[in-house]
Amino acid sequence: MKSALALLPIFHFGFLCLLCGPSSAAEARRPNIVFILADDLDVGSVNCYHAATNLVHTPNIDRLAREGRRFTDANTPSSVCSPTRYAVLTGRYCWRTALKHEVLAVGDPLWIETNRLTVASLLRRQGYHTAAVGKWHLGYGPTNPVNYTATLRPGPRDVGFDYHFGVPSNHGDVTGIFVDNEGVLGLRSTNLAPFGKSIYRGQPFMGLDAPQRQDKLVMDVLTDQAVSWLEKQDARAPFFLYFTPVAVHQPITPSARTKGSSGCGPYGDWIHELDHSVGRILHALDRLKLADNTLVIFTSDNGGVLLTDGSAPEAKAYEAGMRVSGPWRGRKHSIYEGGFRVPYLARWPGKIPAGTVCTETINLVDTLATTAALVGANLPHGQAAEDSFNVLPALLGQKTDQPLRPDMIVHSADGVFAIRRGQWKWIEGKPSKPNPPRGRSAEFKPQLYNLTDDPAETQDVSAQHPDVVTRLRAVLDRYRSQGNSRDKLSNP
Repeated sequence: MKSALALLPIFHFGFLCLLCGPSSAAEARRPNIVFILADDLDVGSVNCYHAATNLVHTPNIDRLAREGRRFTDANTPSSVCSPTRYAVLTGRYCWRTALKHEVLAVGDPLWIETNRLTVASLLRRQGYHTAAVGKWHLGYGPTNPVNYTATLRPGPRDVGFDYHFGVPSNHGDVTGIFVDNEGVLGLRSTNLAPFGKSIYRGQPFMGLDAPQRQDKLVMDVLTDQAVSWLEKQDARAPFFLYFTPVAVHQPITPSARTKGSSGCGPYGDWIHELDHSVGRILHALDRLKLADNTLVIFTSDNGGVLLTDGSAPEAKAYEAGMRVSGPWRGRKHSIYEGGFRVPYLARWPGKIPAGTVCTETINLVDTLATTAALVGANLPHGQAAEDSFNVLPALLGQKTDQPLRPDMIVHSADGVFAIRRGQWKWIEGKPSKPNPPRGRSAEFKPQLYNLTDDPAETQDVSAQHPDVVTRLRAVLDRYRSQGNSRDKLSNP
């Protein structure tokens, strides 16, 4: 396999010199990093964010809050998954690419440009071993549709990861397989049954001639792979594990171990499945004596699925009293806060103050700039992490005179944009998605909210504050046109 440097254009060589690896002694002092990105988990699903204990129990996730720092204003850049995952790894809003609404399809090619700096490639140049285990949903290969019977390159190993084991798109997706590094796990031949005629457990599958995933076992398989990779790490080099469980995305498929264990039905059991997986990762760090020098971050890619009636597991959980969006309006897909506010917990013993709460506004797109600050690497001006801010002081509990992030842009599944600055949130109200669903028509108009006075977004105050609307519209337009929001010189 070609080195990461060989895959980059020559014009990047200058800034790569800024990122060259430290001495082995310095490496030993740098923390391992485990970044756990759950799927569709909202703040109302976790006990440390006030989920009712008679409905769910999340002791392992809560352990991170008890031993670390809990954030109350952590946000995703999108209310759906692919755009958030792109932003986490690249430090760039995904809408700066061709993907301005919804998510990637299962046949889409690799969405991260192979010459773009990522969290993984930055850390690998700093001497880290890197792995991506779990849901990928950022595409494989150079073509659309992806040829899953061929070598799946470019892929995760071309954007900084040494090892990859994953679910290509979503839990229950039509591929029905796992990807192991650069190919389908256990692929026996290039034979492909006609789509729709390949049936596995009553569902249409792609028809790949390979072992099919069993939905109720997927979480165990992914966690097994993550733990196994941790066990193989050499203590002389730091590591970065990007672990992305499929829970709690649909379909709701708790294992026999967690089935019937919650007070709100299968959806609560599925949350328990996620918590059990987190516990296994934490236990592995303890057992391997790695916990003291490991930064663990736990969060989610967007808000939860909120269904208030019907027979779906989420609706039955709502009927039992579950409120996945907590106090926020909206849910996954929407432009309101319930689509973006997510759990965010950070633990690094001796560095992050234990049992503390942080109200600083942060966004998952900040991961790259924060990681660079953590390891002492410089970010190339204007060439990477265009929308990522260093929020390491917030993780470490350090006080600052000004907000670490002056503002942020979020967008919905329909491509509706909003900008938050201080107490204000202005929603542009113009979907880029053709024929957006009429059920979200309330989002398709300009509106302004004061989140300090009205965190539930019940009162549009745009008529009372036209000057605020004008100012925020101008900032949003400028950030879109100039290609970045991190350049502090651009902030009025």
